[in-house]
Amino acid sequence: MVGSETRSGAAPDGADGQAEGGGQAEGGGPTAANEQPGAAAGAAEASAADGGASEPGADSAPGQPSAEVPRKGKRRSFWRELPILIAVSLVLAVVIKTYFFQAFWIPSGSMENTLEVNDRVLVNKLIYHIRGIDRGDIVVFNGDGSWDPGSVPTSGNIFEQFASGFASMFGFGHPGDILIKRVIGLPGDRVACCDAEGRVTVNGVPLNEQSYLYPGSAPSQIRFNVKVPAGRLWVMGDNRLYSDDSRLHQNDPGDGTIPESAVIGRAFVIIWPPSRWRILPIPATFSQPGLSALAASAASGGLSGPLPARLEAGGPAWPLAFGFIAATPLTWAQRRIRMRFGPGGRRGPPSD
Repeated sequence: MVGSETRSGAAPDGADGQAEGGGQAEGGGPTAANEQPGAAAGAAEASAADGGASEPGADSAPGQPSAEVPRKGKRRSFWRELPILIAVSLVLAVVIKTYFFQAFWIPSGSMENTLEVNDRVLVNKLIYHIRGIDRGDIVVFNGDGSWDPGSVPTSGNIFEQFASGFASMFGFGHPGDILIKRVIGLPGDRVACCDAEGRVTVNGVPLNEQSYLYPGSAPSQIRFNVKVPAGRLWVMGDNRLYSDDSRLHQNDPGDGTIPESAVIGRAFVIIWPPSRWRILPIPATFSQPGLSALAASAASGGLSGPLPARLEAGGPAWPLAFGFIAATPLTWAQRRIRMRFGPGGRRGPPSD
């Protein structure tokens, strides 16, 4: 009985050897094998009491990055990529403004009520590389060399256009005398005023213009009868009483017409103010049969405060806004790709 109380029975040799190897703590405490769980719990409590002062990633599995490091890396990556985003936005803004779209501000009432003072229109510069100019189009053009002193502008190569677009976006260079009018006659057309009912005719076909003329405005109080030369256009404002247009430049080179090469693009939408937003369609009268130059036949052919409808570019805000909108998804995509497949990113499933 005494032996059973002190030894709890005879232990196997291996177990006895393990106990002896482990030994007992001084003062008759538990063995080291039994002490380990308590020690780990005590260490965890000490760590929690110290506010979790262990190093980041110390408890992470080997090879796994700390959750805190990527967050800091993402913040640093954003500030490194911000200059890239700005540069890409600037380049895209110049490209959009030079080759695709540009906003213009309307400073006068010569195109009322189609376009009002302080409207901003968006001009499509690409359209006439796809199709020809149509009667009824509202076109923006450079008046230099036709209605104004100077030489007829040339477009130059794509690099010269880019440099010119970059300079003009920030107020440098010579933008020219930019005007906006509606195309009435194409090359070869006979344009005249007026028939027995006071209407402008194109190749003998009268135009019904009341849908876009200024209310109460006559089609023209100036008589004219012009055959449009090759490569040129006859243009007029919608507010005929106050529009300085082809009718008033009949003594200029081209008999008041403008060169097609001077056309910058087609105004197709009012973008500002929001209350004025609308598409600028071609009026139905220009789809009449018989307007072809093959139907030409002709007869022969004063002013009160004309307005030239000179335009001013909308400034860098619009193209920069378009450039930023276009650049943001591109920059986000390349960043995601780099984070996924670049150094430190996920390259695929882990190997065995």
